[in-house]
Amino acid sequence: MIHTHLMFFYKEEIYLKRIDKVRIIPLGGLNEIGKNLTLIECGKDIIAIDCGIAFPDEDLPGVDYVIPDLQYIVKNADRFRAVFLTHGHEDHIGAIPYLLRQINVPIYGTRLTLGIVENKLREFRLDKTAQLIEVKPGQTVPMDTMSIEYIHVNHSIADSAAIAIHTPCGTLLHTGDFKIDVTPIQGEMIDLARFGELGNAGVLAMMCESTNIERPGFASSERKVGESFSTIFRGATNKRIIVATFASNVDRVQQIINAAIAFGRKVAVSGRSMVTVLEVARQLGYMQVPDGVIIDIDQINRYNPEELVIVTTGSQGEPMSALYRMAYSDHKKVEIGPQDLVVLSSSAIPGNEKLINRVINELYRSGADVVYESYAGVHVSGHACQEETKLLIGLVKPKFFIPIHGEFRHLKKNAIVANSMGVAKENIVVANIGNIIEISREKIEIVGTVPAGRTLVDGLGVGDVGSIVLRDRKHLSQDGLVVVVAVVDAENREIVSSPEVVSRGFVYIKENTDLLDNVRKLTETILWQAADEKNEEWLYNAKTKLKDDLGKYIFEQTKRRPMILTVIKEI
Repeated sequence: MIHTHLMFFYKEEIYLKRIDKVRIIPLGGLNEIGKNLTLIECGKDIIAIDCGIAFPDEDLPGVDYVIPDLQYIVKNADRFRAVFLTHGHEDHIGAIPYLLRQINVPIYGTRLTLGIVENKLREFRLDKTAQLIEVKPGQTVPMDTMSIEYIHVNHSIADSAAIAIHTPCGTLLHTGDFKIDVTPIQGEMIDLARFGELGNAGVLAMMCESTNIERPGFASSERKVGESFSTIFRGATNKRIIVATFASNVDRVQQIINAAIAFGRKVAVSGRSMVTVLEVARQLGYMQVPDGVIIDIDQINRYNPEELVIVTTGSQGEPMSALYRMAYSDHKKVEIGPQDLVVLSSSAIPGNEKLINRVINELYRSGADVVYESYAGVHVSGHACQEETKLLIGLVKPKFFIPIHGEFRHLKKNAIVANSMGVAKENIVVANIGNIIEISREKIEIVGTVPAGRTLVDGLGVGDVGSIVLRDRKHLSQDGLVVVVAVVDAENREIVSSPEVVSRGFVYIKENTDLLDNVRKLTETILWQAADEKNEEWLYNAKTKLKDDLGKYIFEQTKRRPMILTVIKEI
């Protein structure tokens, strides 16, 4: 029996020694903001680091979320071992439910991260079957061909981690989202000592986030935001204070609560995600809130404005968020007025600037005072700036470097920074999602691609909104719709009644009666012409001609191209 075991370990050792290459396959997070997902392939094993969502831009009307294309993972389900999460932000964990619907694998993460994930899975009714395994910073998880080590970092959410993947080829380092905060709100500063130890031992490749790489210097400490809150609260003597921030920024919410306590205010919470994260963070001990400080949103009318702080979601101006509904007088509990001071404690995610500006304008129209990043220190980034990145690269001393987590300009700038820190140009790869990055001890290169892109989530539909649907939605949003309805006697080839023309989002009917009358007459003419043709397919031909001819006529008259829908009822 002992001999059998020895043979097994001997064979495993030989197998591991034969592994001379490792592959990194990003499925999201490169040349874009969000939906971070990176695969590591070593021998027969595949693991994922993070599995997040992105929020749709203006080119995706009606879409709720964007998730990575998961087909490569599903296709290789027999080799796929686990997902390792760096922290609890949506762009890193949001797609976990959609993955677990297709393939059930262990999900590793720190305590707060898994607490947020578990609550999310509960909404999808996946919490009973999911395998959530807690990992502490400093702990290493052994796999067959790799071991995965968690390293404590600072970020805008507690329990954030970088991940070191130890392989037979060498150590890969994924920074996750990080900053160097020497005075964090809770916990310790980033474990620079461990990064230094890894660097001295030798790091084969470093995957480094690029979000703030264009900003010189160091990111400010989160504690500075607390100081700004104290100043704002002190000056708002007769105002109700409403603070909008990311629900997942637990440290930020803690500082808002601390300021409220210091100035004798009660705290009400608005927004489902804010309520959920606050509850999870308190249960797990990541927030300290004395009894009696938090009140239900239904109770706010019992207090004077100067006795209240409302913490809410909607800092990105998202339609239907709590702050958005407040701004547009559509919130059931909160009505904005001159008694309010609204603080937007966040920075704009690229693409959301217009939405945020609209909300700010509406808040001003309601009579409220508004404080936002441009005018006060109410937000600091959770992402490393240039000098912090240089410091970490200097400690890690990677042979190969792969910029991640950013648009192309961010990745390119990070590559330049890495080169300035001594990483040779030929050892730096600026990749795209779907690229297969193959690394040996001697070189790094892109050797192929896998299916990658975006899967659109619209309500309960996942991936059923394609290019044609999006094209139609854009068409409708830009030029509107014209519906032409006609009733015909197919057997006798007669028009039973005059066609009806309906306009939606195209022209105002009462002011364009001549145009619509002409459309109606043209419809009749085309139908009669088709009916006179000795062709069994006359109705089909009529529909085709109607769409073409009506489109041409409407464009000639209006220079617009509305979507034209023809409905011919047969009796």
